[in-house]
Amino acid sequence: MKKFYIIALCFVFITGSAFTISNGIGIDNDRQQVKVVYFYPNPASSFINFEYAKPLDKGYTLQLYNFIGKKVYEVAVSGSKTTIVLEGFYRGIYIFQLRDKSGRIIESGKFQIIK
Repeated sequence: MKKFYIIALCFVFITGSAFTISNGIGIDNDRQQVKVVYFYPNPASSFINFEYAKPLDKGYTLQLYNFIGKKVYEVAVSGSKTTIVLEGFYRGIYIFQLRDKSGRIIESGKFQIIK
């Protein structure tokens, strides 16, 4: 039984993956996920902008978490850009999650705040 797992892991390591998982956003021919959210500047000091590849309908939310997992900010998203003023945020690494109407994570990433 252990030999099977070793062979399967070697196959995954050599080929890159044994299967492809898609979250519904879209996969191009190179099996790379299409980016939905672009954010800048990174690192940020006084504000951060989130731009979306296409305008989003009402019901989407952008959530920010500190690095220990506590939700520190949430905003309803509609349109093609969101700017968040970082006054009151501590320096460090933060995680963002863009969620759809049903609460499913569409995209996530991390950014740094320096002050």
